[in-house]
Amino acid sequence: MARTWHNAITDVPGIRVGHATDAEAMTGCTVVLPPPKGAVGGVDQRGGAPGTRETDLLRPMHWVERVHAVLLTGGGAFGLDAAGGVVRWLEEQGIGFDMGVAKVPIVPAANLFDLTVGNADVRPDDAMGYAACEAAGDGPVREGGIGAGTGCTVGKALGPGRASKSGLGTASADLGGGLVVGAIVAVNAVGDVVDPCTGEILAGARSLTGEGFADTLAVMKSFVGKAALRFAARSNTVIGVVATNARLNKEETNKVAQMAHDGLARTVRPAHTMFDGDTLFALATGRKRGDVNLVGAYGAEVVAEAIVRAVRSA
Repeated sequence: MARTWHNAITDVPGIRVGHATDAEAMTGCTVVLPPPKGAVGGVDQRGGAPGTRETDLLRPMHWVERVHAVLLTGGGAFGLDAAGGVVRWLEEQGIGFDMGVAKVPIVPAANLFDLTVGNADVRPDDAMGYAACEAAGDGPVREGGIGAGTGCTVGKALGPGRASKSGLGTASADLGGGLVVGAIVAVNAVGDVVDPCTGEILAGARSLTGEGFADTLAVMKSFVGKAALRFAARSNTVIGVVATNARLNKEETNKVAQMAHDGLARTVRPAHTMFDGDTLFALATGRKRGDVNLVGAYGAEVVAEAIVRAVRSA
């Protein structure tokens, strides 16, 4: 029986996504769960202000190869506490790296700073991480202001009052022969989100005149922009996951994460600043033979589409 196509990361067989959202406090978290045996993991971190957990072990020359979940969370550094709930849920399912005396779930995570949007005293925690796992499914994925995308905004060069609402988006591509690549991204950038084909600003810093967008690149050259960026430095980051059912080794999976950042650079202007913590994870479940160049190239495509969908859904 043919699978229903959702244009989501869950189109990758075995991948599930769950959200936990606090709409009142404007924060939340999103978990990506591979099959119980885990997936080969990789990461590429390019922003100058990251907030992450268990990223070093994803790099080549490190012992652990497979991960059992990836957490994307709001709440800044506080939100990384939600990873504890994901670990607890996985342990209850008997999932983890077998150390003999216990199975230890491997859960890399990245956070984004959304405390300026809602209630700064409320952040994703252990309970929210657990709830996101309980809610995980392999069907359509809700987008926009949900999960890690709840408190996201973009275009902060003129301060938070002139930023645009953003959120979380997902997309996928069928590479033929049963090979699939998908992405899910929470978009909380200091820069603007643009149409990768036309360069048109879709969401970003709103003009001081009240009409249209200011264009963050232009603003950055001005005195007003330079002053405002000091505040903008506190509250940004684009984080996401690229997944595929290709059979890739650890080095190749890291290469996919690296290539996927091209999609971020096509749609966020500017990207990878010192004010952003831009981090993309990659997961390879290892079911289908696939070329790393093909997977990486389309990984960038689905990341770009997911980012556009994030702002349009918000």
